[in-house]
Amino acid sequence: MNTFWLKIMGLAVLAVVVIILISVFTSGTDSESPEPEPKVPQKTFYDQAEEDKQRFLSEPQALDSQSQTTATEQAPPIDKQTAAQAVPPAIEPPKPVQPVLVYFKELGEIDQIEAERLLNVAVPGRSIGRLPITGFKLMVDSCRTIISKWPESRFAYTAKQMLADLPERYQKRYQVTEEEKDLSMFAEQRPGTKPFTIKEEYR
Repeated sequence: MNTFWLKIMGLAVLAVVVIILISVFTSGTDSESPEPEPKVPQKTFYDQAEEDKQRFLSEPQALDSQSQTTATEQAPPIDKQTAAQAVPPAIEPPKPVQPVLVYFKELGEIDQIEAERLLNVAVPGRSIGRLPITGFKLMVDSCRTIISKWPESRFAYTAKQMLADLPERYQKRYQVTEEEKDLSMFAEQRPGTKPFTIKEEYR
């Protein structure tokens, strides 16, 4: 009698094991199951710092009088709507890099050195600001100094780009104004300015 019930229990356990094994093997070979998406490698601090250098420390291309007319046709000037948008929506497909025609005042040798020094403080300040328990104060202060001292130079253009590219919560924290982010003046030729082309690779 006892062996009869032991046999029944043994058969029941065996049936459960067989069902589990069948479900494991069939779900593993199921062609309809979605494949896991490949993980996108995250950028390290050094990758972001290198990107910041390439983006904000590259010099614009000066135009001579002969190539100015050709560049005006090829390189569309920045408009107010483009200038106001720091980063395009992620939904849009990437567009080919187009040179943008802008107008800057060239600086004297001493001003150039000082502006380059401040820009070389602002760009690493931007990278450092991404770290935890830090902020963008060093970058913002350097950018504001550049904008106030040399408002029509290429350095002011880059400083305004950097301020416009800050996340919105930091713009509120440091009270970044619309005027400090406005790039529209660089699209028009003004007295004493010269034409340059820049590549907006990250815009």
